[in-house]
Amino acid sequence: MSKMDRNTKTLMATLGLVVFMGAMAWAAVPFYSWFCRVTGYGGTTSVSATASDVILDETVKIRFVANTDPDMAWEFRPEQNEMEIRIGETGLAFYEAYNPTDRVIAGTAAYNVAPYEAGGYFTKIECFCFTEQVLQPGERVDMPVTFYVDPEIVKDRDAKFVKRITLSYTFYETDLPDDVASLEADTTGQATNEPVVQ
Repeated sequence: MSKMDRNTKTLMATLGLVVFMGAMAWAAVPFYSWFCRVTGYGGTTSVSATASDVILDETVKIRFVANTDPDMAWEFRPEQNEMEIRIGETGLAFYEAYNPTDRVIAGTAAYNVAPYEAGGYFTKIECFCFTEQVLQPGERVDMPVTFYVDPEIVKDRDAKFVKRITLSYTFYETDLPDDVASLEADTTGQATNEPVVQ
C-alpha cells in the first residue's frame, strides 16, 4: 500500500470519526431529554391527561420559584410562594409574567423539580410551559399550572421521605412565531411609512 493510500485511509477514518461524534452529540440532547421525562431523572416532571384517582391522607408542601434568563426582559414571579396539598390531590398554582418593554416578546419556560428523586412523581396536567408564550408590550398575564404528586411516591425507597418539593421555572426569550413576527413587521412598516402631519 502506498503512502498516499495510507494517508487517504487515515483521513477518511478521521472524517468518519468526526461525523460519528457529531451525530452522537446531536442525538445526546433529545435522548437525554427523553430519558429524563421517562425516569424523572434530573428533576424532570411527568405529564398526565387526567387527575389522580387516589388521594392519600399524607401531605407534601410545594414551593414555587420563578427565574428569567439574563437576556429575557420579562418580569416573572409565582403568585403563591408555597402550598400544602395531599398526595394525589390536584393542585392549581399561578405564575405572573409581565412584559415591561415596548416590543412583542415570546418566551419558553424550562422547569425543574427538587429534590431530584421527586421529579418523576410530580405530575403536570396542564402547564403554561407546554407551549410558547407571547406577550404584547405592557401585557401582564396569569399563567396556571395544574398538578398532583403521584401516590406512588410513598412506595419509592428514597422519594417517600420527601416532605417538600420545589417547582422552579426559568423563562427564556425565543423567536416570535411566524404569524406574530410577520404582523409585527407589517405594523412597524406601516408606522414607519405613515406621512408626518405638519
